[in-house]
Amino acid sequence: MQRTTRRTFLDQLDTLTKAAVVGHCLPLSTGCNDGRDGREADIALRAVRSKANLLPGPATDVWTVTGEVLNGPPGALLPQPSLALGPTLHLRKGQQVRLTFDNQLSEPTTLHWHGLSVPAEMDGQPHSPIAAGRRFTYTFPVLNGAGTYFYHAHPHERTGEHVYRGMAGALIVHDDEEDALVLPRDEFDVPLVVQDRVFGADNQLVYAPSRMQAMQGWLGDRIAVNGALNYTLNAATRAYRLRIINSSNSRIYRLAWQDGTPLIVMGTDGGLLERPIQREYAMLGPGERLELWADFSARTVGSQLALVSLAFNAGMTMGGMMNTGLPQGAALTIMTVRFDRGSTDRLPLPERLVTIPRYRELDAVNVARPRPIVIGNRMMSWTLNGRTFQLEEAPEDDRIELGALEVWEIDNRGMGGGGMGGGMGGGGMGGMMAMPHPIHVHAAQFQVLSRTGVTHQGYVDEGWKDTLLVMPGEAAKVAIRFNDYTGLYLYHCHILEHEDRGMMLNFRVVP
Repeated sequence: MQRTTRRTFLDQLDTLTKAAVVGHCLPLSTGCNDGRDGREADIALRAVRSKANLLPGPATDVWTVTGEVLNGPPGALLPQPSLALGPTLHLRKGQQVRLTFDNQLSEPTTLHWHGLSVPAEMDGQPHSPIAAGRRFTYTFPVLNGAGTYFYHAHPHERTGEHVYRGMAGALIVHDDEEDALVLPRDEFDVPLVVQDRVFGADNQLVYAPSRMQAMQGWLGDRIAVNGALNYTLNAATRAYRLRIINSSNSRIYRLAWQDGTPLIVMGTDGGLLERPIQREYAMLGPGERLELWADFSARTVGSQLALVSLAFNAGMTMGGMMNTGLPQGAALTIMTVRFDRGSTDRLPLPERLVTIPRYRELDAVNVARPRPIVIGNRMMSWTLNGRTFQLEEAPEDDRIELGALEVWEIDNRGMGGGGMGGGMGGGGMGGMMAMPHPIHVHAAQFQVLSRTGVTHQGYVDEGWKDTLLVMPGEAAKVAIRFNDYTGLYLYHCHILEHEDRGMMLNFRVVP
């Protein structure tokens, strides 16, 4: 198989587009009878400094993404009411996408398409910066199936601050298999981007992590949903599809309905599950996504229901007292659903959703020796396999064959949890500080094969994943295959202060 270069990739775009069967407009678009069939989307995006009215008094300075559709379905880009968050992108499997990004900030940045499989040079990685005042066009066909993804800034050593100040947004992919299902649509299909923030007395965002705060990850004391504080969803008494994206820098959520109603989970990072499942609560680390079926048909007009994060033990033995915001694991209210109107619409919960081809561990090329991702620390810095990030280097042992099924073992047992990997941390804090880590892999979705040492029951491992939360003392095996592109990619902790300080490694997919 030939190595995919930027030139050959661009030459192939037109052929890929013509082969795609996508002959209708995007969901949530308008003007679907204007002759545009949705096979292309040409969108202008801009990184800008702006102001958002988040609190009474002075407006808050933010860095954010704005944009417009130049060609294609108008619903391909839907702005947020608040400039504290970028617009929502609605794309379609098989679509040819051109996203021309104009960096109007005063420093380099990028946009990473979190969860999507795109060519390495289009992935928005730290080693592909867009200088201040320059433009770059991200061009790729949408290969992923329907699901809830997102985009965010990913500059070298500056990702935490860029995302914290507003450089992120939801990215929704649709396809024909999803279209065939009877699901809540349009205004009843709601992306919810969850972030936590700290504000000073002047209403400005506070972001100045000390070395210890960076070790823990920056934590806020106010929750923003879709860029708004104290978010309320005005809802009808009927079924909704809620797409929850954890875009917080480091906060983990233990999601639950306040009144104890079970969560009905219908999707994870990479799309819908095979069938809906029920959880008392669900853990959601930074970078992870969940889709909920929320049937409000039995609710009373005028009543309210809160989506909360239940208190939990985060395993951090040098606790949240060192941070500006609330400690990791603190109980929080995320949003309120207010039932302001009745509805006679009734949608039954589907018994089956989509088909997921299952990977078998025995089919992996390295079944006898899973590829390790061992979490450790050295000299007040978190590490992976005893290493920290080198911008242009990929370790020789992190070369992965295109199309080969591999087993990876993500191991968080070494920091006070015992088990293998205890020697990989290279000294430093040792067992004094054991904490959770959400590990994100670029360019592929994976399947969870097993977990060991599990202390929380709220994981949803039944679907496709690109980010996996592992608590202290836990390890997980995943099956992963890179089917689409060769080139240099990344895996890293999605606690953004950790990745900014080197908890990230390159790997190279080779023919």
